[in-house]
Amino acid sequence: MTRVAPTNDARPTGDASRAIGRRPHLPALDGLRGVAIIGVLLFHTGHLSGGFLGVDLFFALSGHLITGLLLREVEATGTVSPVAFWGRRIRRLLPALAAMLAGVTVLVRAVGPPDLVRTTRADGPWVQLNLVNWHLLAESASYWDRFGAARVFEHLWSIAVEEQFYLVWPVLLLLTARGGGRAGHRVAVTAAVGSAVSLVLMVALADPADPTRVYTGTDTRAFSLLLGAMVATPPLRAVLARVAGRGAGAASVSLAAGLGVAWWLVDGVDSPALFTGGLFVHSLASALLVGLCAQAPRTPVARVLARPPLRWLGLISYGLYLWHWPVFVLLSPQRTGLGGWTRTALVCAVSIGLAALSKYLVEDPIRFRAGWARGRSGAVAFAAVMAGLAVLWWALPVPAPPTVDLTNLR
Repeated sequence: MTRVAPTNDARPTGDASRAIGRRPHLPALDGLRGVAIIGVLLFHTGHLSGGFLGVDLFFALSGHLITGLLLREVEATGTVSPVAFWGRRIRRLLPALAAMLAGVTVLVRAVGPPDLVRTTRADGPWVQLNLVNWHLLAESASYWDRFGAARVFEHLWSIAVEEQFYLVWPVLLLLTARGGGRAGHRVAVTAAVGSAVSLVLMVALADPADPTRVYTGTDTRAFSLLLGAMVATPPLRAVLARVAGRGAGAASVSLAAGLGVAWWLVDGVDSPALFTGGLFVHSLASALLVGLCAQAPRTPVARVLARPPLRWLGLISYGLYLWHWPVFVLLSPQRTGLGGWTRTALVCAVSIGLAALSKYLVEDPIRFRAGWARGRSGAVAFAAVMAGLAVLWWALPVPAPPTVDLTNLR
């Protein structure tokens, strides 16, 4: 149902990284991604009612990492280059997404039922444009009711929310940070005000009968990303540094325990308090836990999160998020004859395998080693990929909708 998207750390490459400087890698943050994707997987297989909250953890982590990167750029250069930032994001996110979109679309056309082929064709262009959350809202169907085998791309609503944030936030930060001085403080205030406005919109627009609009709308979910951004600013980092000097271990344990209890008890349909402040509190707790793990990487919680299995899941979490829901839909109980934990084990194993292939064969080579993916040749490659996907949607044969013979009706 849900992703943030779960992207790996957004570090600049090449000349940009040398100018800005790289922050030491924090294994605990990879582990947090691993925990978040486990929650989503268990939710989608029916084993953890609040596992969808892992998306909020992804959002908070993404907002924190992106803002930290941009603030380091401001410190090093006095400004922000949105174009360079967007280029890094495209190299990081588009290759795996394009591969998944093309592969799943072809597979659905080959083996999927007609209804699935039609929804795949209808949703694909909106995924490509990073607007699928608004496309799904425009259809006026309940998110919680419709999340089933009818769509293979519906989980990508959260990636659309993140991409829209990536488009706007660097520009806002550029404008906010102008003039030097206390740029970090101004960014903190901007993030705090934006979070408050987003919360007010969620409360005002929430429909107890159907929370779809406020759950998947970019405006009403922005606080999850902005709270992570706020915790990455110098004023909040200073506060967390003081906490880390006194009680970081206890604070981290309390936050982690609170998130765990929420994931265990919360139900998205029967928890209306989520949409009148509950999600905000959960996102704030997630952002604070991210900040504490960054400030105090030797606490017991951070050391557990840095364990190799969780770290590795975190490193493949983007591909795992992309692939897991199409796998769940295509390997349905009807198709496999399996259910319960047996089917869970199968779909998770297949999803993890595809995510690992995505990371090692697609994501990392293009992100770290493909010189052609930068500069003018990178722009040409981007245009070619976007054109290729557009041709795929245009050329995909779509079954005709079912017809009803009215001649036999009396």
